[in-house]
Amino acid sequence: MSPIKHCNNLLFLCFLLISQVSIAQFTPFFQNYSLSEYNAGNQNWGVSRAKNGMLYVANNNGLLEYDGIKWDFMELPNKTTIRSVLAYKELIYTGSYEEFGYWKKNSKGVLIYSSLSNSIKEKISPNEEIWQILPFKGGIAFRSFLNIYIYKFNGEITKIKPKSIIISCSVVDNKLYVATLNNGIYEFKNNELVPKIVDKVLDNTKVLFITKYKGKLLLITSLKGCLIYENNTLEPVDFEINDIIKQHLLNGFSLLNKGNMAFGTIKDGIYFTNNKGKIIFHINKENGLINNTVLSQYLDNDNKLWLGLDNGIACVDLNSNNSFFNDVSGRLGAVYDVIKFKDVVYLGSNTGLFYLDKENSLQFIKGSQGQVWNLKEIEGELFCGHNEGTFLVKDYALKQVSPFTGGWVIKKAPEQSSTYIEGTYTGLVRLKKKNNIWSAKHLGKTTMPIRYLVFENQNTAWAAHAYKGLYKIKFDKNYDTIISIENYKTKGVFSEFNIRVYKIKNDICFKTNDGWLRYESILDSIVPYDVLNKSFGRDSYVISEENINQLVLKATNDAIRFKSLLNNEKEISLSNNYFENRLIVGNENVSSINDSIFALNLNNGFMLIDSKSDPKVKLYKPIIDNIEIDKELIDFNLNKKISIKLNSSFGVSVSSPKSSNHFFEYSIVELDPNKWKRLEKNKLELSGLKDGTYTILFRTRNYLDKPSEISEIQISVLPPWYKDTIGIVLYFVLITLGIGTFYYYNKQKIKREQRLLKIKYAKEQQEIVREKNLENEKRIVQLRNESLKNEVKLKSKQLANTALALVKKNETLQDIKKELASNKDSFDNQYAFKKILNKVDSSIAHKDEWKVFEYNFNQVHEDFFKSLKSKHANLTPKDLKICAYIKMNLLNKEIAPLMNISVRGLETHRYRLKKKLNLENDISVSHYLINLE
Repeated sequence: MSPIKHCNNLLFLCFLLISQVSIAQFTPFFQNYSLSEYNAGNQNWGVSRAKNGMLYVANNNGLLEYDGIKWDFMELPNKTTIRSVLAYKELIYTGSYEEFGYWKKNSKGVLIYSSLSNSIKEKISPNEEIWQILPFKGGIAFRSFLNIYIYKFNGEITKIKPKSIIISCSVVDNKLYVATLNNGIYEFKNNELVPKIVDKVLDNTKVLFITKYKGKLLLITSLKGCLIYENNTLEPVDFEINDIIKQHLLNGFSLLNKGNMAFGTIKDGIYFTNNKGKIIFHINKENGLINNTVLSQYLDNDNKLWLGLDNGIACVDLNSNNSFFNDVSGRLGAVYDVIKFKDVVYLGSNTGLFYLDKENSLQFIKGSQGQVWNLKEIEGELFCGHNEGTFLVKDYALKQVSPFTGGWVIKKAPEQSSTYIEGTYTGLVRLKKKNNIWSAKHLGKTTMPIRYLVFENQNTAWAAHAYKGLYKIKFDKNYDTIISIENYKTKGVFSEFNIRVYKIKNDICFKTNDGWLRYESILDSIVPYDVLNKSFGRDSYVISEENINQLVLKATNDAIRFKSLLNNEKEISLSNNYFENRLIVGNENVSSINDSIFALNLNNGFMLIDSKSDPKVKLYKPIIDNIEIDKELIDFNLNKKISIKLNSSFGVSVSSPKSSNHFFEYSIVELDPNKWKRLEKNKLELSGLKDGTYTILFRTRNYLDKPSEISEIQISVLPPWYKDTIGIVLYFVLITLGIGTFYYYNKQKIKREQRLLKIKYAKEQQEIVREKNLENEKRIVQLRNESLKNEVKLKSKQLANTALALVKKNETLQDIKKELASNKDSFDNQYAFKKILNKVDSSIAHKDEWKVFEYNFNQVHEDFFKSLKSKHANLTPKDLKICAYIKMNLLNKEIAPLMNISVRGLETHRYRLKKKLNLENDISVSHYLINLE
C-alpha cells in the first residue's frame, strides 16, 4: 500500500446519525497525497481516471500516474507544465503550452507521448495553453482561452475561434456548450459555434460549468452563484451554496449520485450539497484537507472524488455510509469512550470530558480535566469513570460519586437492586443507590488496579489485573465485602500479561497472549477455547460490550470486524486505512449509539460506523505492467512463455489500480505452490534461478485477508550452452568421435593384445623352460650342497680324527718322554739321551702337522681365523691354536698334549685368553668360540 500521511481518514456520511443537530461538522472519508509522496510539482491542474483504475494527474512538472500503490512521473519532450488531462479509452490526452497530444503504452508497458498539435503547428496561437479536454462525438475537444481544437479519431483536427475569451466547455446530452466571457454561451453545431444563451447577466461572467438539472440547464458561475436556464430564460436559483462560492471563488464542480453536488473553491476547500444546494459537508484545511485551493476535480466510476490541489492531491470516498468526527485543533486529544445520552454525544478523552452542541461543535465540561476512562448510562443517569474518581454528569457539569481514583469499568451486581461494582486503580468499589443518592464503598481485600470485570453468578466475579494476573472473587450476599480472592495463574493461564476477561454466551472467556481460553467450572480450571480461536482468531480481541448480539473485534492488522453471534446476522469488516495510526492501541473501544450505529474511539475524534452497511470491498486481479530482464524493459506477451538466459535477473511490475488498501502476493508453483510471499510495493525481482520452466502466480490481497483472482506468467530459464542445442550437437559430435575413436583403438587394442598374447605365450614357454632349468639347477645346487655338507662332515670327522690322532701321538710321545726321563740314568751317553729327547719334543710340536691341521680346519670352519683376528687383533698364534681346538669342542686334557703343556698350564692360558677376548664372567670361552661365525 502507498503510505497515506497527514490524512484524517474520513468516511462519507449519507444520513443523519444524531437527531436535532446539524451534520456539517461530520466529514466524508478522504486521503491526502503530499508532494513528498508523488515527488513532482506542487500544483495539480487536472485529474482523470482511466477505466482500468489508473489515475492521471496534470502536474506542474509533467504527468503523474498512480496505480493505488506507487506514483510514476513522465515529462513532456519540451518539459512544460501540463494544464489538463483526460483518460479516454486506451489513451491519455494532455494539454500544455502550445502543445496537445496523447500518451500510449508501448509493448514494454511504458507510456510514450505523441503530439497532435505538431500536425497543425502553424494554427496554434502564440502563448496559448490547453486548459480543458473532454470527449465529444467521436473525437476529443481541446480548449484554451483563445481556441477550441476538435480532434477526430480519423486524424482530422478542426480549429474553432470564438469572438471572446473561452471560459469553459461542457457536454450535456451530447451537445457541446462553449461559455465565453462577454458573448454568452454557444452551442457547437455543424463545425461552427451557434449562440445558445445570450443574456446581460452573463456579460463579464465566468460560467465554469454547465450541467443538466431537473430537465433544465444549470449554469455554475464563479462570482454570481448558480443560474437556471429554461424556456430561453435565465434565472438565479436559490441555493444555500451560492453565497459560499461567491465568497470563496468557485473553481471546480462535480455532479454526484442522487443529484448531490460538490463545489471546489480557491480559498476554502470543497463543499458538498444535496440536490437542492443545501450544504451537507465541508472539507478544508481546518478539518484535514492538505490545501484549501482546489484546482481540479474528477468523479470516477468508483464514486471517488479526486481533487487536484494547489499543493497536493486528495481523494474523497463517497461510497460509505460511515463518517468521522475530528478535532484537528488537538484540544480533544485521544478519545477513550463515546456515548449518546439524551440526544447529546459525550466524548471522554485523555484531556477531559466533552460534548457536541447542536451545531456539532466541541464543548468542554468545566472541571473535567484529566483522563476519562469510561462513560456509562446507569438507571437513567450518566456516569463518568475519571482519573480523579467517578462522577455523575448532570446539566453539563460533574458531581462526584466516588473518590476512588481511576474508574475503569462498572458492572451491575446480579439480582441486586441499584448495586454496581466498579474496577478502579485501587481495587473494587461498590456503588449503590439509596433514596436517589449514590454512595461508594471500597470492598477491601485488594488494592490492585482492576481493568476488566465480569460476573459469573450472583456472588462470583472474575477480574483481570490492569497489567497482569487473573483472579476469581467471591462477595458476600449484600456486596458489603469480599470473602475471597483466588489467583488463577497456575490453573491454565500460560501468561499473566494482557489478560482480558469477557462473558460471551454465558461462558467466562479470556483473551491472552496465547489465544482464547475459557473457564471450565467442573475442572475448576482454565482451558483453551478452540471455538473462539477459530471464529475470532487467536490474536483478535473484543473492543465492544460483550452483551450485544454483534461483537466488535480488532485484529493484529488493525482491521475492525463486526462478528455476529447469530447465524443470520450479516458481518462487516473495516480495513485499517480508515483509521491508520489513529487507534489508541490497547484501549480501542466501540460504543453503541443505537441499534446499528457504533462509535469507534480515535485520536482527536471518533468514527461512526453503520453496522448495516455493506462496504462492498472488491479486489481485482493484478495487471502485469512491465517486465525487465537484467534491468532492461522488454516486449512481452502474456500468452507466450518468456525466455531468459541463465544467471539473468528478472523483474515483474504489477498493479491493481481499481483495488484499494491492497498489497500483492506471489507464488512460484515449481518451488512451493502453497506458499505465498508478500511483494514489497508492487515489483518482484528474481535472480539466480536454475534452468527450467517456472509459473509465477500473482494475486491482490487486502488487510481483511481476502485474496483476488490470480494472474500468472510463465518464464523459461534457458539452460547453459552445454545443455542447449549447441551443446547437444557438440555432445553428439563428441560422442560420435568418441565411439569411432573407441572402435578404432579397441580394434588396435585387440590386435595388440593378440600380438601380446603370442609374446606372452612364448614368454610363458620360455619361463616354463627357465623354471625347469632353475629347478634342475636348484636340484644340482642342492645336491652339491648336500655333497659339500657331507664333505664338510667328512672333513670335520677327518679333522677330529686327525686331532685325536695327534693327541694320541703326542700322549704316546709324552709317555715316552716320561719314561726316558725316569730312565735317564740308564743312559750312559747323555748326549744321545738329549738327542732322543729333543727328537721327541720336536715330534710333539711338529710345525708341518699344524699347517695340515690349520688347512683342514679352514676348510671346515671357513673364515674362522679371519673373523677372530678382525675382532681380536692382539691374539698370538698360540692363542689361535687353542681357539681352534676349543672350536672343535676338545677337552682341556685333549688340548694340553697338542700344545705340549700341562692341563694346569692350559687352564691358565685359557684364563688369559678370556681376558684378551673381553668376555664377561658369565660367558665362557667355549660358548663364545663355538658360536662365532
